[in-house]
Amino acid sequence: MHIHILGACGTFMGGVALLASRAGHRVTGQDQHTYPPMSTQLEAEGITLTQGYAAAELDPRPDLVVVGNALSRGNPAVEEVLNSGIPYTSGPRWLGENYLRNKNVIAVAGTHGKTSTASMVAWILEEDGRDPGFLIGGVPNNFGMSARDGKEIFVVEADEYDTAFFDKRAKFVHYRPRIAILNNLEFDHADIYEDLKAIQTQFHHLVRTIPGNGTIISNGQDARLEAVLERGCWSRLQRFSEAEGHEWRVETLKPDGTELAFYRADESLGSMQWGQCGRHNALNACAALAACVNAGVDPRDAIAALASFRGVRRRLELIAEIDDIRVYDDFAHHPTAIRLTLEGLRRNVGNARVLVALEPRSNTMRAGVHIHELGPALIPADRVWLLAGEGIDWDPQEALAPLDGRGRVVTRSEDLLAQMLDAVRPGDHVVFMSNGGFDSVPRRFSQSLEDHEHR
Repeated sequence: MHIHILGACGTFMGGVALLASRAGHRVTGQDQHTYPPMSTQLEAEGITLTQGYAAAELDPRPDLVVVGNALSRGNPAVEEVLNSGIPYTSGPRWLGENYLRNKNVIAVAGTHGKTSTASMVAWILEEDGRDPGFLIGGVPNNFGMSARDGKEIFVVEADEYDTAFFDKRAKFVHYRPRIAILNNLEFDHADIYEDLKAIQTQFHHLVRTIPGNGTIISNGQDARLEAVLERGCWSRLQRFSEAEGHEWRVETLKPDGTELAFYRADESLGSMQWGQCGRHNALNACAALAACVNAGVDPRDAIAALASFRGVRRRLELIAEIDDIRVYDDFAHHPTAIRLTLEGLRRNVGNARVLVALEPRSNTMRAGVHIHELGPALIPADRVWLLAGEGIDWDPQEALAPLDGRGRVVTRSEDLLAQMLDAVRPGDHVVFMSNGGFDSVPRRFSQSLEDHEHR
């Protein structure tokens, strides 16, 4: 079958393209910008890509078009698909109805931590010799790729964002997992959902798809998830948390979360040291452990695998260390994630200075939905720069007011770069936080440090 992918260079759709190719289909694709590393990864697989959405690329007519959720009516390729009557579907639906049909699926859902937790699950299964397939919204450093074909077990990052312009259900309702992790739940995606209750309804739909002999592993400390489960739960339910009284528990043996102990009920399962930090990653690890034990992995083997987990690109990723200055790139999209990341880093580095540059990039943050949560989330930092570009119609200076003068607002990346280079000094930890490209400022900052060191 000839499958044509619209939006092929996105992380998710690129993964779908790769999996379709591995399943034996002839795959081609289009995207507005065909760029590495996804473009090179797909082309190495023999997938032909074209830039732009010209309708002519649908001639000769493919057997099926898979439409990414970034595309909408008015797009030339979308209009050609509809006008010509070419069969079409969404990425999540194709994945669920075709590729995942005979797989044992582990799905990881939640507002935060999906990518990291799914990566941990995949790595534990890999170390256990299970050869898992996966489709993850980031690149786990242990694998160096965001998607992979595998054997009978498949790990999928289960996103609550909508499926396609013709299917406004959450992506995750298509995956039919046997094991589902519910990490946490907060209001996000204000461009899609009216309020928290609307997102809870989507999570309830996910719960309804899990079989009675399947397992839900839910954060027992999250009242919003508890409200979802109160609407109905027909599967085995296990909870994880830092508190006693739940099936799975994690204890931070060091304040920065670099040493953890795990328990099943009152039974000690073991402890480990690892290269990750923060309370959020401790909970992610606990959820991943629980999921893998339910999939048949010995708990002690799972803990040993977690100890060698090397994180995910753009999740507080150390991208440069120059002149005793450490530079990190972090995929920040929500104040809670920002706060937990910076709290973990603060506990890890002690009194060293933490400098943060933030680009409010997600639709929800740009709309100002979290304006009153943003400043408090940044309190662990010593200095903060907020890049307020086009589309910000709220007062960024007001958002930074809780920082008592430690925050600055800039409107151009050049000014941000100049001010940060002027302020940084040896011993600092510099964190760039954005779920977009940030105008390549992290790379430009690191290059400037490198150039200065070699002068």
